[in-house]
Amino acid sequence: MKKYILLSFILVLSFISVMFLLNSCTVSQKVNDKTGTQLWGENCGRCHNAPGPGELNAVNWDIVGKHMKVRANITDAEEKKIIEYLKSTGN
Repeated sequence: MKKYILLSFILVLSFISVMFLLNSCTVSQKVNDKTGTQLWGENCGRCHNAPGPGELNAVNWDIVGKHMKVRANITDAEEKKIIEYLKSTGN
């Protein structure tokens, strides 16, 4: 009987984990509606004085984007919008 309870518990946890992972991969409509400017203001300035759009070139913004995507825990879509904004207003 204990084996069935344990097996059921593991199956439920596995199902919840899979559903969480599938849902976390989609971009929410809230993020889709935001511009790169809004996302930059919300994410980049919340922890430190982020460099302004004109302070780095396009190649450096790509590097910063990859690094900060991990550090700030932003999605691919958010990173893309932020970097596009920074490149469009920079050097």
